[in-house]
Amino acid sequence: MSYSILICDDEELTLRTISRGLREEGFELFTVHSGEDALKLFAEENPDVTLLDIVLPGIDGVETLRRMKETNPAAIVVMMSAYQMVERAVEAMKLGAFDYLVKPFHLRDLTATVNRAIEVLALRVRVLDTVQSAKGRYDFGRVVTQNPATMKMLEVARKAAEADHTTILLQGESGTGKGVFARAIHYASPRASMPLLELNCAALPDTLLESELFGYEAGAFTDARRRKEGLLERAHGGTLFLDEIGNMSLSVQAKLLRVLEEGTFIRLGGTRVIKVDVRLIAATNLNLKEAVGSGQFREDLYYRLNVVPLFLAPLRERREDILPLALEMMQQFNLELKKKFTGLTPAAAELMRNYSWPGNIRELKNVIERTMILAPEGDIDAGSLPEEIRTSSRQVSEPLPVPAPAPGNGQPLITLRELEASYIDQVLVATGNNKTQAAHILGIHPTSLLRRLKRQDAPEK
Repeated sequence: MSYSILICDDEELTLRTISRGLREEGFELFTVHSGEDALKLFAEENPDVTLLDIVLPGIDGVETLRRMKETNPAAIVVMMSAYQMVERAVEAMKLGAFDYLVKPFHLRDLTATVNRAIEVLALRVRVLDTVQSAKGRYDFGRVVTQNPATMKMLEVARKAAEADHTTILLQGESGTGKGVFARAIHYASPRASMPLLELNCAALPDTLLESELFGYEAGAFTDARRRKEGLLERAHGGTLFLDEIGNMSLSVQAKLLRVLEEGTFIRLGGTRVIKVDVRLIAATNLNLKEAVGSGQFREDLYYRLNVVPLFLAPLRERREDILPLALEMMQQFNLELKKKFTGLTPAAAELMRNYSWPGNIRELKNVIERTMILAPEGDIDAGSLPEEIRTSSRQVSEPLPVPAPAPGNGQPLITLRELEASYIDQVLVATGNNKTQAAHILGIHPTSLLRRLKRQDAPEK
């Protein structure tokens, strides 16, 4: 890849010398003699790096830098100045110049500075690529659901993501996807290009949790040999996701409350107040209202966290999502494991839909992966599923519709045709009316499914 460099210097000899050296390095060059021309070319060509002399006719280099930064705050500009202009160079650094070179400088020093600037630019590109990849992976549109409550919650989450200073509280059982939602919110927000850091509050003892969150100064405790920045500082400008926040001690809660109220904190062992701009997303599988009532969680912190509450329902309460999620996971694992699984047999589909899934989506994903590793390719049958699913006695929470009791014996009866039609309807709902996928699950050809659907619509003779 060829990088472009804009060189602005009113001394023709300096301009020719710099150009010759950088052209030999393979850079594409643009040369101008004034700040006005530099600004015009900067706007037209958007160079990767700009070399800008401080002393220029008309608009000087510092003012040119200021205007470039107004146009593109991420612009990489290296200032060039004579020894007596160092004070102006320092002013330029405060405005965001990448570096400055004092004339006369050796060509190898110039090349080294330009190459460092290119490394920073390349790193920005890699970070941008990573952000774009994460945006695709955690996009809200990739959430598989046909559950009305979950779809409504998705709409709220999208709107909350755009309000990038608003605190969000994710609630739900373990394994319902709270971490996935936290990442989706971050990458759908204006903070997407900034850091997303995560901390599980249940995984650390109080003292370690506090030092990880707020950092510490050298000498704050026995092993603190040097200063350490906490996650709050490192997440500046971005998002901090605190999982299992209900396990946080009251003393740490008090310090976190100050961050939410004032945007400031103090490192352990320190005295300096540090200001941060961080969006907080918290998650818990506990009922925080009950924890407030029992004195285990601060009421003021609870209301600070609960600005936008999002509840992620357990899988047993959104059974219409079980089979679509399973099929989506099968497609993903087909790519990862280089397998060729096509679906589920009707018996396997029924077992999965009837199972209670105490581990929620996490358990479903583990079951699909394990089964696809061990089972023969094709449709997953009932015998390939784990024993706990095969032997579960739990019945479907939404029983098949039955007709009114038959006259005479008082027993509810259902015809074979009605039983078949009801099950076909369930599978079609689970697959989002995808008749090809539904036929796979039912174990019949798509043409046969269409015939049966037409038969359902026809009046029974």
